[in-house]
Amino acid sequence: MRNVYNIENHVEIHNKITFSVNEKVQDIQILPAGKVIVDSDQYAFIYIVEEDKEFSYLHFGESTWPALLGMLLRGEDPLLSLGERFIELQQFHEELEALIYNIEGNSNYGEEFVARVETAFQAFLANDEV
Repeated sequence: MRNVYNIENHVEIHNKITFSVNEKVQDIQILPAGKVIVDSDQYAFIYIVEEDKEFSYLHFGESTWPALLGMLLRGEDPLLSLGERFIELQQFHEELEALIYNIEGNSNYGEEFVARVETAFQAFLANDEV
């Protein structure tokens, strides 16, 4: 069974954006898979992780998008805090960047999702036009 972990909180630790899992699952054992997909119905970005030889999802809803924007503008991958452990979410920056560019103006994702992404990541998209 695939697990979905909601990400809602973030802080800055050691000058890196660090997210935490909303649920009380600090003992989970996951490995970054380095892939990001979208859930346009739930207005979310999904970072895929490996867990017990299966894939699970880290669900980044709209409340996290300002922090994701900061991550993109910095050009770095964030950390995930699991209790005392920190895991770098490898390839997150590159994958999200590619998705943002693909979503921009692409109604295949749904007009509302596209509009929300374009608004939330406007500073990133405008930064690229310079």
